[in-house]
Amino acid sequence: MTTALITGSTAGIGAAFARRLAADGHNLVLVARDTKRLREQATELHDRHGIEAEVLTADLATDQGIETAAARLADRRDPIDLLINNAGFGNKGRYLDVSMDDELKMIKVHCEAVLRLTSAAAGAMRERGRGGIVNVASVAAFVPRGTYGASKAWVVQFTQGAARDLAGSGVRLMALCPGFVRTEFHERAGMGTDNIPGWMWLDADKLVASGLADLARGKTVSIPDARYKVLMGVTKVVPRGMLGAVTSRTGRKYGPQ
Repeated sequence: MTTALITGSTAGIGAAFARRLAADGHNLVLVARDTKRLREQATELHDRHGIEAEVLTADLATDQGIETAAARLADRRDPIDLLINNAGFGNKGRYLDVSMDDELKMIKVHCEAVLRLTSAAAGAMRERGRGGIVNVASVAAFVPRGTYGASKAWVVQFTQGAARDLAGSGVRLMALCPGFVRTEFHERAGMGTDNIPGWMWLDADKLVASGLADLARGKTVSIPDARYKVLMGVTKVVPRGMLGAVTSRTGRKYGPQ
């Protein structure tokens, strides 16, 4: 039986990955900051699907938290077959309205943690000649939209480059780029969502199913919905200056309130 490690597993996209992978018979290592929620999640998934669910409390905004998760990924005696780098968050406010501490924490979670955990997992996976890594990014990676978008753009570029470097090794890497998903993400960031059109929302479980299918197909970037594929296609032909102005206005309309 294979084992998947999921960061940010207790809510949103991470929880959807946990449900799907447990239903498919994978053992899990669940990583998040809240031990109580982790234990409740592990018990529920074990009782419902008969899989083993290990709890690993780690705050990926800290060096200690990253090191704890990286050590588990590098364990050759109890290997991880699939890594889901999902932990992340948003900050409410425009550039210079957000504190530098919060901006740096975002970069640590979205970039440094993804780099270090991917490297720990990929090294062990390459030795075995098999494994998969999904780094959760966002369609915000493809438009000029602040630190969040910039950090997710880094995730996409890093994942594509690492995938090329590991081609033929048996290790598959993919950046998953969703749009708006109905999760706790916006509530935790203090962002209003009432002004976001209904058609822009995605279902987390369907998103995960599509993403895992794209990973199996060998894609290195997955935009798992036709609506967002069309929108991202438009961004490729719109001049960058115009795109920046549009995304700035859109961010004010559909972003933090």
